Amino acid sequence: MKKTIIAAGIATLLTASVQADTLLGLYIGGHMWANQADGSFGEGQGIDNQAQFDFDDESQGSFFVALEHPIPLIPNIKIASTTLDTSGNATISSSFTFEGETYNANSILDTTFDLSYVDYTFYYELLDNDLLTFDVGITARDLDSQINVVGDISGTETSSDLSVSGIIPLVYVNTIIGLPFTGFNVFAEANFLSLDDSTLYDYQIGVSYELVDNLAVDLDLTLGYRAVKLELNDIDDLYSDLTFNGVFAGAIVHF
Repeated sequence: MKKTIIAAGIATLLTASVQADTLLGLYIGGHMWANQADGSFGEGQGIDNQAQFDFDDESQGSFFVALEHPIPLIPNIKIASTTLDTSGNATISSSFTFEGETYNANSILDTTFDLSYVDYTFYYELLDNDLLTFDVGITARDLDSQINVVGDISGTETSSDLSVSGIIPLVYVNTIIGLPFTGFNVFAEANFLSLDDSTLYDYQIGVSYELVDNLAVDLDLTLGYRAVKLELNDIDDLYSDLTFNGVFAGAIVHF
């Protein structure tokens, strides 16, 4: 929550800057994402101590603000906030240890997996015209997660909690292909990293429609598919192999 408030505060400052200088371009957007979660996680003992959970489907929000400018060599900046909160349960086939508590085989576990992250992306526009836009850059993903597991140990309901946070560097790419005389664009955006035993990606593909286009403001409606993979190897003692994917609908305003 604190990180979301900070991101919103920076967005307000960027908005003020754009109002003071028409050479700058400000993009504000967001979408609602109906996602399905699947996978496993564990703590402290690597991939052999992961439990496979049956997670609930959720509808989550995501928003971003981006500032572009004409100054060479200085990158543009984009700040995006995403929330991935879900809950689930599992019947474990072998013992499972989480934050010092060991749950026996055949136990029924409940979990709440509350995850959010703020992406700080610095990128360059290699191409920028009505037919093709192509951006590349780097992202610092500020990850914040709270994980709770509840199960029975010797007849007593036992709860264990793990807090996970950290900065993860990612490669950023973005492309938009314009479809002339239609008002439609096709877009694809991705952040990704594959290093040692960790693999992370966050990509979205879709179409946008230019509903408003004038000198003061542009408004695009978006529809697409988004997928996030979190295969983490010892991030704050967390090991995971989780995926979130589903369709989204949103809007982008350009001043």
